[in-house]
Amino acid sequence: MKVVCVGGGPAGLYFSILMKLRDASHDITVHERDPAGSTYGWGVTYWSGLLDTLHRHDPVTARAVAAHSVRWSDGVAYVRDRSTVHHGDEGFGISRHTLLDVLAERARSLGVRVHFRHPLTGEDLDGIGARADLVVACDGANSALRTRHADHFGTHVATGRNTYVWLGTTKVFDAFTFAFVETPHGWIWCYGYRYGEEHSTFVVECAPATWAGLGLDRASHAEGLALLQRLFAGPLDGHPLIGRAHDDGSARWLNFRTVTNRTWYRDNLVLLGDAAHTTHYSIGAGTTLALEDAIALTDALHDVPRLQTALARYERERRTALVPTQSAARYSARWYENLPRYIDLAPPEMFALLGQRHSPLLPYVPPQLYYRIDRAAGRLESLRRLKRWLGPRIARTVAGAGRLPGRPDLPGRPEGARPGLGE
Repeated sequence: MKVVCVGGGPAGLYFSILMKLRDASHDITVHERDPAGSTYGWGVTYWSGLLDTLHRHDPVTARAVAAHSVRWSDGVAYVRDRSTVHHGDEGFGISRHTLLDVLAERARSLGVRVHFRHPLTGEDLDGIGARADLVVACDGANSALRTRHADHFGTHVATGRNTYVWLGTTKVFDAFTFAFVETPHGWIWCYGYRYGEEHSTFVVECAPATWAGLGLDRASHAEGLALLQRLFAGPLDGHPLIGRAHDDGSARWLNFRTVTNRTWYRDNLVLLGDAAHTTHYSIGAGTTLALEDAIALTDALHDVPRLQTALARYERERRTALVPTQSAARYSARWYENLPRYIDLAPPEMFALLGQRHSPLLPYVPPQLYYRIDRAAGRLESLRRLKRWLGPRIARTVAGAGRLPGRPDLPGRPEGARPGLGE
């Protein structure tokens, strides 16, 4: 096949690697509009299951990713002057820049043409399908290719309420760190995790009223960093925050945009990764899902002889696989939007419910009661079964009454979702 990938992120690069490994005669080109090494974000989080998946499909890539990753096994939460530690899931972090370098180098070694600084014009995008057997739109949540056919794809974008900013710091966190700070204008909180030996990711989030009340909506990038460094002086331990300003010097505050599509393909054009779907950053699944998309699309193309049938299988399989993760992301975002409901619990209870925020049952049960049920369910199998049975039924009942947007799914934590983030 002659394949053109528009977008040089993890999804497109890994897809090109897998296609070449299946059949070296594939003619594959990746077009990336930005320079090599120019990327948003700081670090990517993932869990051991992803490494196992990568090993099954390309051990060379898996070993390179593992070699450039750091790991942690604890989580710590600070609330006012209180703190609590959770010992549990082993997590991994890797610089997004390094991950892209690893994937681009592997792709080139297999004969993929990777072109950086190569934005495609409107005319290029219109004619690209006639020059290739398959065009893969892996150009992110704001996909230009998808936007040109938005009516066909049935793209829907839901904007989250809270504002957030993606920063870095020279503070190297030993554990995945949460810090919740009370201000006269409401709560503001951060997530911090290391992705290398010298740097960590530091994401700050708050409600719109807090953002405006603190003056962050009017502050320049530099002014905002100075304010956030004062607010989070404790967890930062004297280390500075690092960010990237817009060209006009303003800060890069965002509202998360959840992208869904009615269909994922059109003729020989298919959506991959964030172009097809996004999931809230607070569950730390974005990069993993993009790589799993690439695996599923490669498998479908090589198992099914007809292109349209292969693309239909890819979409069907990935939609099914995404259901629990998308549900977890919706409830996770809502947990933070309703933070005052949980913040005055004792730190161990609050942190336990932070880990349970994916449950559709949690929003409709008093937090302390839920905590007691959850602790008991951990000891009694019968209560665990009751919790699994009751959660989706309560959520469906509330949704039917028009009070719960979206579709409820299984309660609890989906495979691959953790208390962290790292798109």
